[in-house]
Amino acid sequence: MLGLRTTVYKVSDLVAAKDWYSKAFKIEPYFDEPFYVGFNIAGYELGLLPDENVKGDNVLSYWGVSNIQESFDHLIDLGAKVHEAPNNVGGELMVASVIDPWENIIGIIYNPYFKLPE
Repeated sequence: MLGLRTTVYKVSDLVAAKDWYSKAFKIEPYFDEPFYVGFNIAGYELGLLPDENVKGDNVLSYWGVSNIQESFDHLIDLGAKVHEAPNNVGGELMVASVIDPWENIIGIIYNPYFKLPE
């Protein structure tokens, strides 16, 4: 295994989801087609896949952040709902998660111990 490469969220409204995720991650997609929208988030892929039958609560990936409360508040301000409020899970590790407007869970993590390979 080589580590996280892509997380895909299924959405019922691709256009609205593209706009929401562009604001949430403060980046425009690098790949934008009617069948898939892809964002490059610091070398990792966040994909949006249209699906009429969104089920939610079926994927949990944690995206690294430098300030968990600020990132959490930003997502809530965009209309996400609290899934798990920011909390300490040991040492300086902090995690939180929100539910986007399409019922996907977005995890965020502050982990000062994790370093990307060079």
